[in-house]
Amino acid sequence: MTTATGPRPRVALIGDHGKSPAHARLDSIRAELDVDTEWVPSATITRTEVLDGFDGIWVVPGSPYENKNGVLAAIRHARENGIPYLGTCGGFQHALIEYARTVVGLTDADDVQYDPEAATPLIVPLTCCLAGEQAPLLLTAGSRLASVYGGADRTTETYHCKYGLNGEFVERLTDAGVLFSGWDTEGAPRAAEMPGHPFFIGTLFQPELVSGPGNVHPLITAYTAAVRAHAAVAA
Repeated sequence: MTTATGPRPRVALIGDHGKSPAHARLDSIRAELDVDTEWVPSATITRTEVLDGFDGIWVVPGSPYENKNGVLAAIRHARENGIPYLGTCGGFQHALIEYARTVVGLTDADDVQYDPEAATPLIVPLTCCLAGEQAPLLLTAGSRLASVYGGADRTTETYHCKYGLNGEFVERLTDAGVLFSGWDTEGAPRAAEMPGHPFFIGTLFQPELVSGPGNVHPLITAYTAAVRAHAAVAA
């Protein structure tokens, strides 16, 4: 598809289609987005060149992925090259793994779903399962995520997950440059972003689950706007 000025921006939806309830929701809104989207199975990411031509990268729910290293490589590609990134649920978890390994130096940081005996268990079971749950989200003032909600300090979001960041690593990641921009009422991180990046947000909640035809979550709308802006500059 094209616009009056050329091809529409393209977003890679990275994950293993069918592994999450969010995928059907995503499919229901793809035609309404102002970007073109293409499913990219994690198993196909054997080198980042397969992502050439995409103006945005969205790692969707469905962890553990068939090809964890491919997902991590895609996240690093987006982070280091200023490509708009959205990571929801598994995309949030893996963005933190990638950053911990590459920037913080925790080279064996992992999700215990892949390795129950991980030396550095960065992603661990939540103290309270959030599968199919709604919960309050407290927003960090001045963050990009807060701006998505018009500067509000809290909202309510929908989750479908059982794993999250090990609280022992919050300070270490913060000191290394991660901005945790969403929290639960007990002080556990539920969203993170990279200051200075054109758009890099990961959320444990899933905006896909409350999106449908004619009703797209504001975070998804903000992300696609960033993708369009990036594509316009790159053109």
